[in-house]
Amino acid sequence: MADQPIRMFGALWCPDCQRAKRFLNEHRVRYEWIDIEKDPDAANYVQQANNGKQIIPTIVFPDGSILVEPTNAELASKLGIRRQAQRKVYDAIIVGAGPAGLTASIYTAREGLQTLVIERSGLGGQASITQEIENYPGFPKPIRGAELGERLGQQAERFGVEILQAQQVTRITSDGKHRLVHVESGEEYCAPAVIIATGSTYRRLRVPGEEDFIGAGVHFCATCDGPFYKGKDIVVVGGGNSGFQEGLFLTRFARSVTIVEIAKEVRASKALQEKVAARKDMQVLTQTTIQEFRGQGRLASIVVKDLATDTTRKMHPGAVFVFIGLQPNTAFLKGVVDLDPYGFIVTQPNLETSLDGIFAAGDCRQGSTKQVASAVGEGATAALMVREYLERSGESKRPEVEPV
Repeated sequence: MADQPIRMFGALWCPDCQRAKRFLNEHRVRYEWIDIEKDPDAANYVQQANNGKQIIPTIVFPDGSILVEPTNAELASKLGIRRQAQRKVYDAIIVGAGPAGLTASIYTAREGLQTLVIERSGLGGQASITQEIENYPGFPKPIRGAELGERLGQQAERFGVEILQAQQVTRITSDGKHRLVHVESGEEYCAPAVIIATGSTYRRLRVPGEEDFIGAGVHFCATCDGPFYKGKDIVVVGGGNSGFQEGLFLTRFARSVTIVEIAKEVRASKALQEKVAARKDMQVLTQTTIQEFRGQGRLASIVVKDLATDTTRKMHPGAVFVFIGLQPNTAFLKGVVDLDPYGFIVTQPNLETSLDGIFAAGDCRQGSTKQVASAVGEGATAALMVREYLERSGESKRPEVEPV
């Protein structure tokens, strides 16, 4: 596509607009959002483009073409994202193209294994929405999360890995010898070994503006993004242990930290509450919610509501960090492999799951550290465990490659 951004005409209340925005954001496609309820000229344009009907989203591409209420498949086709693999049978299939999945694919491909990676969104996983990563080994200067994801993808493809994007895995079945990976479009792909590296998703507030400012003032990792807000006022959402722990960590950089919690009482441990209470640069607001994120390109302000008084006011923090929990992307695995009560995949020491031939790595796995460097390590380990598994099961017909 040209450098000119895509223009999306829609409204905040429109669920199809939200879905289309999410799709473009996940695939790191630059676009301009135009709210027809705030721009009469935009509303008129939408009607003209749709023969007098006001249908949204109406998406205008740099080449002048228009898609109206497109499905994700139609958006993928327009953007040139291939949604069907070249083969049906592979030596290894990896579900997820974050740091763990892409690293695993590099290692399996170097072992001479025909490898397919299936990813529902863009390359890089959660790391890709991180503004800059400062603590990744080998990078003395920070690297943007999206750039790291792109580099990992390019490296994987250099080794012959096939990457299938914009495709959701719906279930995995087994016929004893092979694992069958089923995707939303109806196709199924077969391999003797599968690595699950679907990661986890930070729970979000789901309020207007949040999606627009992820990575540009709205963050989910204090370790990754806190250092960029030295001397700024920061808001932390979440009154549990994570919110208090990360809030305390952020005081290393921030001028002040305000923790907001929707409930009447916070859920953090007494020890953490005492630590926060002892600091003059921290405050806790209970019965408080964020109603909206505002800004142009970057977060400029938030609208908060005091539930006790039913009043709203504006705040102007440098950033907002949301810590209301993690949701592992494992719903499609229920009844397939053992999951813990929170949905994380239970693995053996060799990263194999309860189902023979299926391994797990990264943030979707129980006990993972939720850091990029450890995800990369787990991806490499899982790939080596797949090699051992294939050798034991008699499926390996590839020449062994000397490890680096």
